[in-house]
This record gives sequence, structure tokens and C-alpha cells, in this order.
Amino acid sequence: MASDSTDILGIEIPSTDPIFIGVIVGIHIPLGLACVVAGAVAMLSEKRRGRHSAAGKVYYWCLFALFASATFLSVVRWAENYHLFILGALSFASAWFGRRALRHRWPYWARLHITGMGLSYVLMLIAFYVDNGKQLPLWKDLPHFMYWLAPLAAGVPFIIWALLRHPLARKPSLP
Repeated sequence: MASDSTDILGIEIPSTDPIFIGVIVGIHIPLGLACVVAGAVAMLSEKRRGRHSAAGKVYYWCLFALFASATFLSVVRWAENYHLFILGALSFASAWFGRRALRHRWPYWARLHITGMGLSYVLMLIAFYVDNGKQLPLWKDLPHFMYWLAPLAAGVPFIIWALLRHPLARKPSLP
């Protein structure tokens, strides 16, 4: 471990600054975990008002806050983290797009919603693995490009499956 980093549960944090560490431990990690759980609940719930929409709302707003904390963390270490800012921006933009398609019932809104929300989840996971994969068991033995490719290879088939399976996504929904 470098002298200008902090070890937390075996993960090297590339800073000793207490504010940076505080944002990571107190805000960023809990928000990331909330996004993973809420997103999974939304994905696995029946697609209707209730559990799906409640979990989706939690996912969306936690992702917004996660992107805000990632923006702060990226700005502080821009040269090393600008790519994480870009991934965070793309993740939140995808969720915003998916949510907007649903709320405004755009043509083909169900397809756009599934694609936007699913892609936002995949991009969030890519950001996590790109940043932390080199320190995680099993992942650390993979080549770096797999931190980008593995979440895509796992997530995109699920998005396609949902697009082919969900009745609202299968039929045209023009206004």
C-alpha cells in the first residue's frame, strides 16, 4: 500500500484526506450498496405499481446522489478519476432517460424504460469494477478490459431478455 493511501477492509483508497475518506465511507459506499439492492429489487419485482415502482424510485434517487458523490470524488482526483465521472454521468443519464420515457409515456416507452434503467445499472457496475476490480478476489486476476466487458456481457442479455419477454415492450405503444 502506498503511503498516500488508506486501507479500508483490504481495499486501498488512494488518499489520506479525511474529507475524501469520509465521503467514500460515509456517503459513496452506502449509496452504491443502496443502488445495487434497490435496482435488483426493482428488476426482480412484478412490473406494476407497488414494490417495482417504489424500489425504482429509491434506485433513481440513490443513483442521483451516488453520481453527485462520484462527481465530488472525481473532481478531487480528476486526472485519475475522470473516466469514473464519465461512467457515472452515463449511468445517471440512462436512468433519467428511462424514467422520463416512463413518466411521459413516450412512443415505445416500455422499451426505452427497460433499456435506460437496465443500462444505468450495468454502467454503475462497470464503474465499480473499473475502480475496484484490481483489488477484489477473483477479479484481480482478470485482465483490465474484463472490468468493462464482464458487466456488459452479463447485463445486456438480461436487458434483451426483458425486452423480448415483457408484454408492454413487445407491442408498439405509440400515442
